[in-house]
Amino acid sequence: MIGSTYALRFAQSGFDVTLLARGKRLDALQKNGLRYNDHGEIKQISVKTIEKLEDDDIYDFIFVPVRYDQAESALSAIKNNQSQTIVTLTNTIGYEPWLEIVGDRLLPGFPGAGGDMKEEVLYAQFGSEKHQGTIFGEMNGQTSERVKELAKVLETAGLHYEVQDNIYAFHVSHAALAVVNKHFYTDDGMVDLETARSESSLSKIAADIKQNLRLVEQAGIPVIPPETKSMGEWSEQDIITKYQQMLSNDFIIDVKLGDHAVSQKAEILLLDQKFHEKLSVRR
Repeated sequence: MIGSTYALRFAQSGFDVTLLARGKRLDALQKNGLRYNDHGEIKQISVKTIEKLEDDDIYDFIFVPVRYDQAESALSAIKNNQSQTIVTLTNTIGYEPWLEIVGDRLLPGFPGAGGDMKEEVLYAQFGSEKHQGTIFGEMNGQTSERVKELAKVLETAGLHYEVQDNIYAFHVSHAALAVVNKHFYTDDGMVDLETARSESSLSKIAADIKQNLRLVEQAGIPVIPPETKSMGEWSEQDIITKYQQMLSNDFIIDVKLGDHAVSQKAEILLLDQKFHEKLSVRR
């Protein structure tokens, strides 16, 4: 969904875009183009597709918008390609395994766009100035030429973005909040809305948020952005109240408890495991 969403906006903005796809998704794209919802009207745009990335097929940017548990296999599939910048748009708590695969071509980021896919139709949603846009940055914090070029691409496509000078701190801070969603999972799916909004469920989430952010700070990693840092200073009751308000919003309910959340289970559980492994070692 995220890859299709970025591809849509880039193609609409006149960029030369190619989508790497497989199986049914590839068949649908080749047959009908990229179909998307535009204010209730189903439209389509033609995009180039490939099933395999050839080593000498060179792009200015390769975007890898996959789940954390899929990132290493996705990067391994393209590691022999000679393109110089590979932008990962996903959760993580470290870059070492990715660097071993693609080296300094890695430009870490986080998506500011997403959506839903229903019957091969994309329902795209984009970040706004009030809500997080695409976040990216060099691991050394420098504003390199490729960072400037990517900023221009996103600007041309009308996508909000933020160049983050401590992308590692952002990823770890975000993971500290993301992994608490594990409390919404059951053995065979998600809890119902009433259970999700209950004091018993949310008290676990509130306690974990405070503990996780404490671990980040104890590891000497800045908690960013400021909104995330402030959550660590809230009382558990304030966090519970905030989550109850969030879980009154249909969009948030869908994000936290819908189909996308169900498919994210492996990612969240792995991220939680790696988060605690890494930060307990660093303490």
